[in-house]
Amino acid sequence: MTLPLRVRRLPHGLDLPLPAYQSDDAAGMDLLAAVDAPLLLAPGARALVPTGIAIALPPNTEAQVRPRSGLAVKHGVTVLNTPGTIDPDYRGEIKVILINLGEAPFTVERGSRIAQMIIAPLARADLIEVDALDETLRGDNGFGSTGRH
Repeated sequence: MTLPLRVRRLPHGLDLPLPAYQSDDAAGMDLLAAVDAPLLLAPGARALVPTGIAIALPPNTEAQVRPRSGLAVKHGVTVLNTPGTIDPDYRGEIKVILINLGEAPFTVERGSRIAQMIIAPLARADLIEVDALDETLRGDNGFGSTGRH
C-alpha cells in the first residue's frame, strides 16, 4: 500500500535529499540532519535536530519517528522519545530528539541519516466506561509476567 505524502522543504533543507526508503521492503524512510554546522553530542547529551522538512499526512495516519539501529549499536545514539508521534494536523518542521548513550562523543553531520520515519494508520478509541473488565488468564499481572507459569 502507498499513500500520498506532501513534503515541504524548508529553506535550511533545500540542498538535502527528501527522506527515502533504502530498500524496496524498508518499513521506514530515513530522516536527514539539516544542521548548519557539525553538532557534537557528548556522552549523555541530547539535542533537538532539525530535518529541514515539514509534511502533510493523509487523514487517519500518523508518522512515527524511530531510531536507526546502526546508530544505536555502533555509537549508542538513539531517539529519546521513541517512537515520536507526528499528528496528521501538525505542519511544523520535523525535529528529532537524539541522545548519546554511548561512551564517546558523536558528531551529527549535515545530511547524516539520524532516524527513520514510518507512516502508519491511525485508530481513535471510543471510550466506554464500565464497572468491571472481562477476566483473562493473565489478569492484572504486568511487567514481565507473560510467559511465566
